Amino acid sequence: MTSNRQVDSEGLHLLVDFQIDQGAKGILAVGTTGESPTLDWNEHNMVIEKVHEYTSTRGLTIAGTGSNSTQEAIEGTEHAQRTGVNCVLLVDPYYNGPSSLEIRREYVEPIAKQFPEMQIVPYVIPGRTGTQLLPQDLAILHQQYPNVRCVKEATCDLKNAELTRKFCGEDFDILSGDDDKTYTLMISPDIAASGVISVVSNVAPKAIADMVHYLLDGNEEAASVIMQALQPLFSIVTVKTQEASPYGPVQSKARNPLAYKTLMNVLGMPSGPCRQPLGRMTRSGLEVVLTNARKVYENTPEILQPITDWFDVDLKDRLYNEKYLEGLYYA
Repeated sequence: MTSNRQVDSEGLHLLVDFQIDQGAKGILAVGTTGESPTLDWNEHNMVIEKVHEYTSTRGLTIAGTGSNSTQEAIEGTEHAQRTGVNCVLLVDPYYNGPSSLEIRREYVEPIAKQFPEMQIVPYVIPGRTGTQLLPQDLAILHQQYPNVRCVKEATCDLKNAELTRKFCGEDFDILSGDDDKTYTLMISPDIAASGVISVVSNVAPKAIADMVHYLLDGNEEAASVIMQALQPLFSIVTVKTQEASPYGPVQSKARNPLAYKTLMNVLGMPSGPCRQPLGRMTRSGLEVVLTNARKVYENTPEILQPITDWFDVDLKDRLYNEKYLEGLYYA
């Protein structure tokens, strides 16, 4: 976003180039971290067009076209197809909460049937949506529609992922939707995930890509070293703090993308503010972000070094100078 919360096409271009240069094999346009809930559909479609243009032949564009309205998701998928995108991410319908059976029959199935050339990736994240496409219904979809052969698994439930592998078989890709679960999902023989659609990649794409490639090559030891180094960044996808109020302490939860967009601003990367109703972090929440980012900078500086090289910033200055925190937290 620009400072006035408009879509920043120039900044988006820089970020796409950075991701691909650092080893990302594809870009998800208009996911949660891309603030999909607060983009109108004209902006939504424009961002997909831009990401596909910027990615070009260098990687896969995945268009986030999911909705809690099947008709809306169909229209978004139709636009993505016209743009030349051949893969869409369909988040489970949020708030209105259809059952797994309904998600299969009234949501994913109509889209998979209408767009047989489009790869359909269901996105299962019950913590955000309040509902869930279950492995049994996912397996039926995979059996009936050749273009449903991948899922973004963000249930935080290893048993769910194991059932997905058991029911869907070996010719099916499971992508982690939780950065801190990627290593486990990939090394587990009962899950055998193929990779991750990552939040942390927004600031550490090379490290995430290297970890995934080591795991795909069977080098768990090398991957484990990176995974341990990334733990501080995994821990700030959501930041929980206790804040004072006139009525006693209350929990404040800064959910993705607030913490990561705040960190990107601190680091001097294109980001801008979040759109309302997301706002700013508390000062204590910001301190959690800074503490963890500084751990990575001090202990494994090579993880954040690509930011210095690509965006021409002094990370030591930006991580320790208070002037870069102005406007990023509630006073």
